[in-house]
Amino acid sequence: MRTNRNRKHTAALGAALTAVLALALTACGGDDEGTKSAGPADTSASADATTNAENAKDKDKDKDAATTDGATTAGGSTDTAGTNTSKTGAAKTGGSTGSTSGGDTSDSYAYKHPCESGDLSVRVYAREGSSTQHVIEVNNVGANSCGLSYFPRVSLGAANASDHSGDIRPLVPGGLGGAPAYPVKPKTAAIAVIDLNPSGSGNALTWINELNVLADGDHMPNADQLNFALGPNVKVHDPKLGLYESSIADAVSSMQQANTKP
Repeated sequence: MRTNRNRKHTAALGAALTAVLALALTACGGDDEGTKSAGPADTSASADATTNAENAKDKDKDKDAATTDGATTAGGSTDTAGTNTSKTGAAKTGGSTGSTSGGDTSDSYAYKHPCESGDLSVRVYAREGSSTQHVIEVNNVGANSCGLSYFPRVSLGAANASDHSGDIRPLVPGGLGGAPAYPVKPKTAAIAVIDLNPSGSGNALTWINELNVLADGDHMPNADQLNFALGPNVKVHDPKLGLYESSIADAVSSMQQANTKP
């Protein structure tokens, strides 16, 4: 009888122990599952937060870059335009007085005020219909009338010469007298014509390739002299230069009367 009771008691204890172990394992399994289920959720949330922060930073960077680029572009455009406007204006006026209006345009003012090189624009070009004549055109781009010498000071030589003492000076009309200067009103031109080879001589000089012009030989310094290329195959023999006139035709007539060395 005692043996049977002991067996029953042992069996009961075993069953109880088994139940306790089962509960413990279940509890442990629940903790593991809870940890596993919570892990992914926490990781996802952290990743989303990190991504949002990085996106916000990228947007801020893009905004800053756009603002900086816009300011740089605008500044460069303004500077370039200003620079460009300053340069074009200087080229057009040719002098500080060229942009002024309402000046004195009388001949009496011109007689007392010699022209300054900064108020003049000088051109030299071949006369149409002639193979030996060139037109010297002196334009007054200033605001006031000014006075020139009766004719420009002209010489003919070689552009690459180191010594210009041998340059040729053309004959000019003699017996000059009258007004103290040749007056030039604003936006008008004084015109002189030079003939490099009036007689068409075959014994002409062929080494000359440059025409040197000083608009006013009576008042301007040598530094204001301008040099104009004549091109190849130029022949020079006893050249003649006329006085300043208001038209090419009158300048040609004056040139034909040249008979005096300047």
